[in-house]
This record gives sequence, C-alpha cells and structure tokens, in this order.
Amino acid sequence: MANISTINWLFVCGLAFCIGGIAVLSFMPLSSDCICPLKSPLSRMSSEELANIKSHSAPPALHKMAVLVPFRDRFEELLQFVPHLTNFLRDQRIEHHIFVLNQVDRYRFNRASLINVGFHFTSEVYDYIAMHDVDLLPLNKDLLYEYPSELGPLHIAGPKLHPKYHYDNFVGGILLVRREHFKQMNGMSNQYWGWGLEDDEFFVRIRDAGLQVTRHQNIKTGINNTFSHIHNRHHRKRDTQKCFTQKEMTRKRDHNTGLNNVSYKILKVHKLAIDGINVTVLNILLDCDVNKTPWCDCSGTAAAASVVQT
Repeated sequence: MANISTINWLFVCGLAFCIGGIAVLSFMPLSSDCICPLKSPLSRMSSEELANIKSHSAPPALHKMAVLVPFRDRFEELLQFVPHLTNFLRDQRIEHHIFVLNQVDRYRFNRASLINVGFHFTSEVYDYIAMHDVDLLPLNKDLLYEYPSELGPLHIAGPKLHPKYHYDNFVGGILLVRREHFKQMNGMSNQYWGWGLEDDEFFVRIRDAGLQVTRHQNIKTGINNTFSHIHNRHHRKRDTQKCFTQKEMTRKRDHNTGLNNVSYKILKVHKLAIDGINVTVLNILLDCDVNKTPWCDCSGTAAAASVVQT
C-alpha cells in the first residue's frame, strides 16, 4: 500500500505549501462552492514519477472513496478511529483518504452541512463518499466498503447491525454514496443544527430521487459485535435541545436547502499524521441565517446580534 500513502501525501501537499509536515491554506472566503477543491493528484506528477509508481504497484483501484468524518472536540475518539478504519480498509484494498470536517464556528453542531462541505471539497477527485461517524468502528470483515450499486447508497451500519438504532428507515452511522447520486439528491439539508434527524430527512431524499438503500446480506454478527461504539454518553452528552420552531420544522422534508446553497468558509486545511497515517483536517466555519434557522443558537445570542446589525 506504499503507493496509496504516496498519492495521499501528494494531493494534500498539492493544496498548500508543505512546511514541517503541516499543510495550511490561507483564509479565503467561500460561498456554497469551495474555491479550492481537490484536483487529481496524478496531474501534478512527472512522467518519471508516474512510471515509478506503476512499476511498483498493483493495478489501480477502479474507484476512490473519500471518508467524510463530521467532527468537533472528539480528539480521543479520532485517535482510535483513524488507525482502526485505515487498517480495516487496507485489508479490503479500498483506495481512500480520511477527511476530518472540523466545525470551528460558534453555532450548534451541524453534521449534514459539514458533509455537504466535505463533498464540495473532494468530489473532483473521489467518486464516492463514506458519511462516517467518528465513534463507530467496524469489526466484521464482511462489511465491504465497496462502490455502491446503481440502485442507490450502500448502508454499512444497517438497523439489524447498529448497536443503538434499529428502525427500518435508519441510514445513519456509516453510509456510502456515489458522487452522482449525492448531487442528484442535492446533498443533505442544512437546517439540522444540534443532534439528530438529519439522516431521517436524507432517507426521504433518497426515496424522492427514485433511489433505494442497499445493505450487505448474510452478515453473521449482530447488534452487539458488528461494531465498536466508542461514544461515552456520560462524558459527551448529545445536544438534543429543541428551541424556537425547530421541532416542527425539522420533521418536514426540506426542499429549500442542500448541497447547492450550504454557506461556509474553510479557514485552514491541515495535514495531520496519526500513528503514521496521513489525514486531512478542514477547519470549517459554517454560516447560519438566523431568520430561517434561529435554532442554530438556542441562547438567542445570534438572533439578537442579527437584529442589531440590521
């Protein structure tokens, strides 16, 4: 797998100057489209470098997967996640790279918007994504992170396998989506601030797009031994608060927001090595329109500031 590590290093370094093992992008304003998406790492290589890689490598993978990990303040879980998932995917010979989508703004956590940002950043190079919780580690080697079929997304953490959620329409935890399918569905809703329900809304998007969720069959393990769920609910309480009209609005299908209008800035891009494994960390500043989703800040501070500015 030395060639994969080389390519991962090259495309991260291609984004910025590599100094002391850390790549940093200067602050640049972004709207709904990232102004610095990843380009093909091979395009920056000389013919001699390409020939050297080809002579020492196995046949290239047909598909490349971007592992998108929505993230905030869970570093100890990330330290477990990166080496575990990397070894798991290397055994399957899945060409991949891990992108940590680090939300650094003052608003409540927004998993779906972070995934939209991560897709914008990676979609020119990677042809499918894994929407992956940082606290869910796969244990069963029959869980193949393969390129999803034409039918629709491949759900790795199905309701018969996930340690906590068991309803039929559940598509959270780990979901693999083709690039063209994610675009077809306009990504995920941007109005889910706080914890929960964004994957349930995404299930409706899958259905409305005429796609269907597929899952691996004949998995011999169950809810207790298919995954390691490393979230400590006592140490990290989930933000389940519902304020303003959030409870009413987030129970509906969102036809107004998605991949095409997520509002954000990428403040910095870092290369981070964990146990010798290179990952890319995006420091993401999400923007909230408090007139449309005031529940991005249940304290009301953001809404009050908006009134003062106007």
